[in-house]
Amino acid sequence: MLFEFYYLLNLWKNHLKTYCLELIFKKVFKVRQIYHKDKKKKMWKGKKVSAVFSTYNEKESIRKCIEDLFKTGVVDEVIAVDNNAKKGTKEEIFKTKAKYFLETKQGFGNGYQRALKEATGDLIIMTEPDGTFVANDIFKLLAYCDDFDVVFGTRTTSILIGEGANMGFFMKWGNWAVAKMIEVLFGTTTLTDVGCTLRLIKRKALKKIEKKFVITKSEFNPDMMLQVIRNNIKFIEVPINYLKRVGRSSVTGNRFVAVILGFKMIYLILKHRLGIIKK
Repeated sequence: MLFEFYYLLNLWKNHLKTYCLELIFKKVFKVRQIYHKDKKKKMWKGKKVSAVFSTYNEKESIRKCIEDLFKTGVVDEVIAVDNNAKKGTKEEIFKTKAKYFLETKQGFGNGYQRALKEATGDLIIMTEPDGTFVANDIFKLLAYCDDFDVVFGTRTTSILIGEGANMGFFMKWGNWAVAKMIEVLFGTTTLTDVGCTLRLIKRKALKKIEKKFVITKSEFNPDMMLQVIRNNIKFIEVPINYLKRVGRSSVTGNRFVAVILGFKMIYLILKHRLGIIKK
């Protein structure tokens, strides 16, 4: 009789242990589910936000740029595309939470097309990691995305051009003039900057034009803008801050190269206007 009592007591204790372990396991599993759900939280009105860029000569500024984007609290992911970048750039990216991708086909357009392809967000923000843009300016882009599918930044607002920024008379009015050429030839809303990389595009709008990009080099920004215009995608332009670059640009840092780029942009616009480049 005593033996049976001890047997039943041990059996009850074992069942109690099992029950407790099951409760603990369920509690831990539930917490893990909540944690993973939080990790996948969409940070702007239920939409996932991706910030993307391509890098070539931004080793000294790239880490801060990525960290500033995450500090905004609205960026879910940062896509960093290494376009045969300066030695040490990859290591700087790996010190952050950004997703790293290598694009060996050289060219600004190649790098950004790869970045756009790798983004998983509903809202995709293009930027540059050279210190010229202010991370918090993405709120200006997001503020207009309820009404527009694309929001372009403009760097030509005088009061927002920082000391030492590469936006002197030639750069400012050159960009303005080429933008006005597009405005006149295509009958668009106001445009004042054709080369600003800081811009937002919704995924559905990107899907409409991503296979139509033909430019792989430095004039990719106006090509993207022209595809937006020609495919009747709703857009607006908003003023953003433009600061001094960290380091020297391989394109706009050279006056001669910048002039050649300007003529390439004008030629590109004419090809779009004449229908040589398909929409």
